[in-house]
Amino acid sequence: MARYIFVTGGVVSSLGKGLSSASLAYLLKSQGYKVRLRKMDPYLNVDPGTMSPFQHGEVFVTDDGAETDLDLGHYERFTNISSKQSDNITTGRIYSDVIKKERKGGYLGKTVQVIPHITNRIKEFIKKDITNEDFVICEIGGTVGDIESLPFVEAIRQFSNEHGKSKTLFIHLTFVPFLKSSDEIKTKPTQHSVKELRSIGIQPDIIICRSQQSIPLDQRKKISLFCNVPIDNVIETVDVRTIYEAPISFFNQKLDKQVLKFFKLKPKKRPNLNPWKKITKIVLNKKKSVNIAIIGKYVNLKDAYKSLDEALVHGGIANNVKVNLVRIESDNLKNNEIKTKLKNVSGLLIPGGFGKRGTEGKISAIKFARENKIPFLGICFGMQMAIVEFARNKLKIKKAGSTELDRKCYPVIGLINEWDKDGKIIKGTDKDLGGTMRLGLYEAKLRNNSAINRIYKSSSIKERHRHRYEVNNKLKNQFENKGLIFSGMSPDNKLPEIIELQNHPWFIGVQFHPEFKSRPLSPHPLFSSFIKASKNYK
Repeated sequence: MARYIFVTGGVVSSLGKGLSSASLAYLLKSQGYKVRLRKMDPYLNVDPGTMSPFQHGEVFVTDDGAETDLDLGHYERFTNISSKQSDNITTGRIYSDVIKKERKGGYLGKTVQVIPHITNRIKEFIKKDITNEDFVICEIGGTVGDIESLPFVEAIRQFSNEHGKSKTLFIHLTFVPFLKSSDEIKTKPTQHSVKELRSIGIQPDIIICRSQQSIPLDQRKKISLFCNVPIDNVIETVDVRTIYEAPISFFNQKLDKQVLKFFKLKPKKRPNLNPWKKITKIVLNKKKSVNIAIIGKYVNLKDAYKSLDEALVHGGIANNVKVNLVRIESDNLKNNEIKTKLKNVSGLLIPGGFGKRGTEGKISAIKFARENKIPFLGICFGMQMAIVEFARNKLKIKKAGSTELDRKCYPVIGLINEWDKDGKIIKGTDKDLGGTMRLGLYEAKLRNNSAINRIYKSSSIKERHRHRYEVNNKLKNQFENKGLIFSGMSPDNKLPEIIELQNHPWFIGVQFHPEFKSRPLSPHPLFSSFIKASKNYK
């Protein structure tokens, strides 16, 4: 029977609940237990798919096509367990499901209320699709005390009563600030946060204290006393130099040991932390480094390209080199600035995105990389902009563009139902934006003896997609005659998935998002190859 661990947060947001949950999951998995991770988000959006990265950060995509919270990326990267649609839910989805059921008469005329109908739906989510897992770790987004998260907190309180205290564990992550003016660690915010949690009916079993510096024993005893938690269950987590130190830090603090002790279990084997120690050493390497430019619209927001940032780091791990990310805003990138801004860069990456803003800056940067033999990787929208750049400057189609950006362009990129044999636009239909893209795992067939074939060492791959627009396949021969090869195609040979440029050291564009499948302990081959080429540049 599964044991359930619920992770809540207090005092402030962005304390690292996802990272803490992922680290704990790794430690439990490495000791021989089967683990599942889930995320409950309190916002009213059905999913984050239509949310701006400035609002929510990255949208992570699962194999089965769910648009989810970025914390599921942490879960996958740390545990190497692929998440599913059933591992992420929002208040919007909960209410949508309940209202649909009510409209169909599913509640037999009863008054539909937050308790029990909303909380029952949350409890259904917690238990759904669980088979032989030993542990199910459920992270609740937001901060305890927020009105949005109250139904989730109430639901896990009920869940604990129904399944028994011995089968459920509550972990509360709080912030313990250091006041420089008084040279003191302050425990009062943690006390108040736990008081808030207890007022809703939940007594935390373990408190994880996030701090900028080590918490003295006296302060930990104070937290133990006022929060009614054994001193051994007051776990400190001091800011780490890299997130890949987190499993090591939590192991040293005996978080996994206290969790197993609570459930009266023993490790089946000793966890192996040597890979994380090796990774940390490489990531913090100051002697060998490579500069990679990311040109996009959201580069000033740390979480907007979270999986991409990590995948580049993983590529560095595979090549025993530290990767320095040079973030360049594409909005105001001028032609005369590109040479200066890319002066000390050894590789250029254009990430996925939506909308017209910043596209011309991206196209100009791609042209510079193509002409100056700089290793280039275009992902999703980045690949599409590489197609547009090549069409304009090598095929001499001056009005080449994407119908996403300009309905009057020559559509080298467009909705799949928008092309006719003459390359003219056929009027498409307006649809809902949420969940209507090509989402999840799709197969691609790779051309023999191509660069991408050598990188993957396979003739067929499956990668995760998140896009609505496709490359116009009608122009394939024209592109290939000029040296831009369509080296990866969908199994029906209709949709270009991968492009690569001949007579260039390393120039590849992919329609999918390889960053979603990269892991620190198993770097994605595409990023490993890209960083290797960048490392050898110049």
